[in-house]
Amino acid sequence: MASTEPPKAVTIHERCRIAPPSDGGAKQVSLPLVFFDMVWLHFHPIQRLIFYQFPCANEHFMETVVPNIKMSLSQTLKHFLPLAGNLIYPLESGNPEFRYIPGDSVSVAIAESNEASDFHYLTGDEPRDADRFHALVPVLPRPEIDFESGFKRIPVFAVQVTLFPDTGICLGFTNHHAVGDGSSIVGFIKAWSAVSMLGAASELSAANFPLPFYDRSVVKDQSGLGNTFWSQMNVSRMESLPLNFPTNRVRATYTLHKNDIQKLRNLVQAKKPGLVHLSSFTITTAYVWTCLVKSAAGAGEEVDDNEPEYFVFAVDARRRLDPPVPAEYFGNCVAFGMVESTHGQLKVEKGFSMAVELIGEVISKRVNNKDEILRDAGSWVSKFSELVRKRSMGVAGSPRFDLYDTEFGWGKPKKYEVVSIDGSESMSLCKSREVEGGLEIGLSLPDKKMRAFAAIFSAGLKI
Repeated sequence: MASTEPPKAVTIHERCRIAPPSDGGAKQVSLPLVFFDMVWLHFHPIQRLIFYQFPCANEHFMETVVPNIKMSLSQTLKHFLPLAGNLIYPLESGNPEFRYIPGDSVSVAIAESNEASDFHYLTGDEPRDADRFHALVPVLPRPEIDFESGFKRIPVFAVQVTLFPDTGICLGFTNHHAVGDGSSIVGFIKAWSAVSMLGAASELSAANFPLPFYDRSVVKDQSGLGNTFWSQMNVSRMESLPLNFPTNRVRATYTLHKNDIQKLRNLVQAKKPGLVHLSSFTITTAYVWTCLVKSAAGAGEEVDDNEPEYFVFAVDARRRLDPPVPAEYFGNCVAFGMVESTHGQLKVEKGFSMAVELIGEVISKRVNNKDEILRDAGSWVSKFSELVRKRSMGVAGSPRFDLYDTEFGWGKPKKYEVVSIDGSESMSLCKSREVEGGLEIGLSLPDKKMRAFAAIFSAGLKI
């Protein structure tokens, strides 16, 4: 029988709330949502896990690790107040905003795995039961409705720290996408890591770490996209449904080494010598996309050759806008690229080269063009809603994200996972933890399709 509750693989020792320091002088903060934020109002929460191989007994975990985690989180939150606050969503009139009031806090769960041996299973690359990761993921507290004030108060961030006795520790993060894009949340995690490593006596400052930038006025909205998106989201209410268990999916990790990417690049250049946009992102995503399309037959899927296939990706728009937005801007500042082809065109041998050409063309002509990057922004919401029932693939993450350098005193991470791809047709993407210049791809698929994909992915690299 289907359930919305994940398997009970951990014991929760404590649920607490961590607030910024009361002596930090924090005052009430209100941030309006810009149009980049509005797009994500009804998107599913983003869930990330970072595993650390660190032999740690329960006593040391509870008496040393947990207090340090709480202290460093509190110290970090004073620079990231929106994460401790809430999304204020009006029930009738008005516009949404992020609001922090002194005393607001982040939900934190302290847990222990019931099977220490699970650590090695979960941190592998081979296909693993996707359901077993969800016990490590924190759950956002339920929204509260204030009828008197006329708004819904929606928590936007939660943390879970799970001990695998004498084996390792897992940090879990869940965030509402509207509060910040990948760049912003990764920036927070890196800041928390820095505070943890600096110690209680040290302080984050612009001199030792890039602090977040919150001024919304740097995002220019001359076309009134904010009002357009708010009207669309208020009407559509495309709220994501909770994930049902079992998901009947497996999760696997694939790595493209630097020489693999170059080999694929050479293959494209031999067939299409005129192409110029052959970045690691373009090569990698085109290869994974076409391998997935080709795996349909092996997975027993019957797909007409004329069936449309879509690839959607988000790009950091901060430096691409005119004028550009500071790199430290905290919030959402991503634009989108969409590529369309057909199943028949992508499943053949030349499908990979075609995918590279299509993705590269969108990046060079639209994404990297200040005059074009937002030209079709008004249709983003309608386009995404139409893709729900179509064959599409997306990307969660970026080759720029390197969470394998985030330390909390337990050494470098053993494994990074984006659990939320279980609820969407997306690949996760980040720098490789082991291979310089390589990229790590995470997938969550039905077992039969994963096996078909793995065979095609491996065979394509042997050419």
